[in-house]
Amino acid sequence: MMAAMMTSKNSCQFKYQKSFSKFYKQSSISAAQTALPKRAVLSAVFGVLVLSGCQTTPTNDLLGNSPYQTSTRASNDRNLDQQEIARVRTSLAAQYIRKNELDTAQQQLEKAFAADSRYAPAYDMMGVLLQQEGSRINLAKADEYFKKAIALDKDFVQAHNNYGVYLSQTKRYREAAEQFEIAGASLGYEGRIGALENLGRTYLQLGDDSAASKAFLRALDGNRNSIIAHIELVDLLLDQQRVPQAQRLYDETLILVQGQGISPRLLLQGIKLAAAQNNITTRQQLAQQLLSAYPLSDEAKQLKTWLNNPEAPWK
Repeated sequence: MMAAMMTSKNSCQFKYQKSFSKFYKQSSISAAQTALPKRAVLSAVFGVLVLSGCQTTPTNDLLGNSPYQTSTRASNDRNLDQQEIARVRTSLAAQYIRKNELDTAQQQLEKAFAADSRYAPAYDMMGVLLQQEGSRINLAKADEYFKKAIALDKDFVQAHNNYGVYLSQTKRYREAAEQFEIAGASLGYEGRIGALENLGRTYLQLGDDSAASKAFLRALDGNRNSIIAHIELVDLLLDQQRVPQAQRLYDETLILVQGQGISPRLLLQGIKLAAAQNNITTRQQLAQQLLSAYPLSDEAKQLKTWLNNPEAPWK
């Protein structure tokens, strides 16, 4: 659900998670990978749709999990014929949202409601649609649609994650953490690891590094290949001056992103690790690479500031 992208350190991206129904899987939509910046929070996408929150400077990166989730399969079976119509309409709406054809998507969702007025994924999708439109009026409406999806189907865990993304983007971080905790604790849920990544980023926004670390470690326990958890934990370990542990996770991260290019954030992490271990050659090589490849990035600015005063802490 997300095209490869990278964000700057101070961006705040909210990640929707998805789990596609059979119909939706037949489309050509696929999830790419993106790497998020240090204090990033979540991301959200359908196929290649990315719904970002307070992101500042998107650049090219390497991760690929998606914060919003777009399952169109409800957890119950009431009237299967009507529910199937609602599911197909909701799947079509997701594709139109991906193309930013919001009016057409809204029309499909109204048809989904007409087919099955209690179909939770349609309400969840409408919340995402209204959030993407972004006006004050529609953001307020989105809140009610997410709540409705949760109320209609307590087992439709995706709605908790997506509501958490909405709450994070509207800076209601405490409430967002509660929703991500529900999704992250739901064993067997396809988007559980993404929800835990979202939970960790939300705690970063709250300034609770300890809780963030625990969330990212839970994500790694569930999926050792979580690039987001690796990247965030490297920074957290560096902040704690736990350099050997940070170096091990950094080395694992480089293996995970092999062949995808290296982001400004990863380069800066490598520079910090080299400096902490007095590895002047590696530090200089990575610094040259960062300044050449990404001269206008926030990471390059941080590096220049540090080079002017190497004794000062990193900002």
